[in-house]
Amino acid sequence: MNLLFVADPLESFKIYKDTTFAMMREAQRRGHTIAACEPVDLVWQRGGVVQSQVRRIRLTGAQDAWFVQEVSEVAPLHSFDAIVMRKDPPFDSEFFYATHLLEQAEREGAKVFNKPRALRDHPEKLAILEFPQHIGPTLVTRSAAAIRAFHAEHQDIILKPLDGMGGMGIFRVREDGLNLGGIIETLNRDGAQSVMVQKFLPAIAQGDKRVLVIGGKPVPYCLARIPQGGEVRGNLAAGGKGVAQPLSDADRAIAEHLGPILAARGLLLVGLDVIGDKLTEINVTSPTCFQEISDQTGCDVAALFIDALEQAAR
Repeated sequence: MNLLFVADPLESFKIYKDTTFAMMREAQRRGHTIAACEPVDLVWQRGGVVQSQVRRIRLTGAQDAWFVQEVSEVAPLHSFDAIVMRKDPPFDSEFFYATHLLEQAEREGAKVFNKPRALRDHPEKLAILEFPQHIGPTLVTRSAAAIRAFHAEHQDIILKPLDGMGGMGIFRVREDGLNLGGIIETLNRDGAQSVMVQKFLPAIAQGDKRVLVIGGKPVPYCLARIPQGGEVRGNLAAGGKGVAQPLSDADRAIAEHLGPILAARGLLLVGLDVIGDKLTEINVTSPTCFQEISDQTGCDVAALFIDALEQAAR
């Protein structure tokens, strides 16, 4: 297959842990050709099709100069057998616009994974609202009074912005309510910005688990991201320790319920965040943790993904 990865700049990859790199490596191992571009490279003009300046690359196997660029050229997106959208968050206006260009490319014959419309329809914090049976007490609001009432009811709460990533902007407020007013002002901006508030789940001490679902089926191992040094956040970007472990019965039940539903909507790869037995987020933009799980368990997650991509692109 002729594959195009829409991603962040190749020079920014940390290949020892990067999931997109793991996908590329497995694809090349199977004989597929690889090209890459960034969302900024996507172009459409009336009378033409969506195209991009793409870099056709070959992976070298080295740690530093990990790829060589064989050619840079303008190519129509529909000329590729599959396009893998792997731009990291934030899901800002430019990401939103990129999904519209990719959706136009679909109308022209391109096959894009995850589907652009599905990316727009599943904001990573809010997508859990569809599945209330799997989540803990949760509030989404722009009202400071509603946040205070939620805290009065549940006492120990987590507050986070809807557009955060990597644990950014997450606060815990305990029973004493210390700094609740200041945190509300910071996140809520006098009612201008919505906030997600959730009851604190003590099971975070055992890890914020990333459960990967590929082609509607759960990967048999997850990565428990365990907070370190008094942190409330388990995110690896916030210093959490990643420990791979088999799925629990609750992990598997959540993944087997959501997996087929999300796959039918065009979400080939999903990362479910689970604390204890509660779903906290549904990650669809560029779910990670392939290499951490593979390195610790021997389960080749990238191979599972390329299997699913080959099947979906037929």
